[in-house]
Amino acid sequence: MTRIIHSLDEISADYDALFCDLWGCVHDGETPFPAAVDALLRYRKSGGAVVLVTNAPRQAEAIQRHLDKMGLPREAYDAIASSGDAARAAMYRGAVGEKVFFMGEKHDLVFFDPMPEIENPVAIERVGLEEAEGIVCCGPFDPHAALDLSRPELLYGKAKDMKLLCANPDIVVDRGSVREWCAGALAEIYTEMGGESLYFGKPHPPIYDLARDRLALATGKKIDEFRILAVGDGIRTDVQGAIGEDLDSLYITGGLAAEETKTDHSPEESALMAFLESEQLTPTYAAGFLR
Repeated sequence: MTRIIHSLDEISADYDALFCDLWGCVHDGETPFPAAVDALLRYRKSGGAVVLVTNAPRQAEAIQRHLDKMGLPREAYDAIASSGDAARAAMYRGAVGEKVFFMGEKHDLVFFDPMPEIENPVAIERVGLEEAEGIVCCGPFDPHAALDLSRPELLYGKAKDMKLLCANPDIVVDRGSVREWCAGALAEIYTEMGGESLYFGKPHPPIYDLARDRLALATGKKIDEFRILAVGDGIRTDVQGAIGEDLDSLYITGGLAAEETKTDHSPEESALMAFLESEQLTPTYAAGFLR
């Protein structure tokens, strides 16, 4: 049975570290949520560690620069583990070949920056679809356009037996009040076509392995699994991933599922339970917002 709480403070003493989602929990894609920032600052002041675990298709350094511009204080977290870093490592180890076709927006091209920590990396070359050995997908070319616009490229890739590296398993995110498609939506279509999609972000294991490594590096010690709390607003990413990793979870209902859970200040209990039953997933805790 999921326990509804109103504040992280109610349970924070039970955990030494948070694996905390970013988009929908800490910011809306444009602006940090003041209550969430305060909650993370309080948690770190009490001795807890925070790893921001995000399905953003970029490396930690690029994400940190973006968070700095957004106004999120670095004091609110210890480290960042991104789907982009986990996927980049796979790409530079040759997961989709040397010649790749890129799908995404211009700002996602940082995905191809060098990754010095990979020994003997594959020499990646971005090429046209006809020359490619595989597809690197950071998202649609236009996140607001109909996904069908990308079907020709996906059908061609499938016909050529290309693997699609999905740099962000999220289906959608809300940037302010506007919903955007993510790479996970294209990877889902590609899989339905019969193509092979490779995933590295939540809810898949590679990003959690990366998060544990960065937590240990930040704290100088190994923290027991039962002392780590996963926080996020994605039922099929954050909650499902936490369950798969045997971690406790705090489901933030005021994000992607605000309507389904009838979240105002807090979720309506009956609506929340009906939604969780429909999803067949049970987080440890639920709260309207991170605060």
